[in-house]
Amino acid sequence: MQERQQRAFGAAMAAARCAYARQNWSGAFAQLERAHILGQRRVGAHTLTHWWMLKVGWQRREVREIRGQVLRLLAALVMSRVWVPTGNTGGANVNPLQPMPIPDALRDVMDGR
Repeated sequence: MQERQQRAFGAAMAAARCAYARQNWSGAFAQLERAHILGQRRVGAHTLTHWWMLKVGWQRREVREIRGQVLRLLAALVMSRVWVPTGNTGGANVNPLQPMPIPDALRDVMDGR
């Protein structure tokens, strides 16, 4: 991950942790989706985002999210270096194999501009 992308990932994770501490589950999850897009090609970053998504799912008592994140957490450990669907936001509400458009706000960071 290039430096600019790494900084953006760190900022999204910090914002997610702050929102989580305030029990703002939707705000935390939105930042985690952003972090997921930025970090999904790195095993550690990818796994970390799914861990935090699992924590949010647990706080919300969302069985579907919890189950989905457990599976995605395991897949992140194995698949991150092999293949990831670009732009996928990582939540259980989306197909884990579905590539998605990269949001405009992240495109420049990911393209290295």
